Amino acid sequence: MNMKVLLDYDSCHGHQMCAIAAPEVFGSDEIGNAKVLITGEIPAALHVKVRRAESNCPERAITIIE
Repeated sequence: MNMKVLLDYDSCHGHQMCAIAAPEVFGSDEIGNAKVLITGEIPAALHVKVRRAESNCPERAITIIE
């Protein structure tokens, strides 16, 4: 199954819940808001972590595309 991640940077408030759940996929920018570290397809081994990151985002700024 293919998975990609989109992040609505305008909605992100920098709680970093995504980076805690999936540090391989999410990091932070220069002002502390989230950024996606993997462009393109997310490796299958990280799918569960990405789903956890999506569900833990208080602003619902993460969208998973499959």
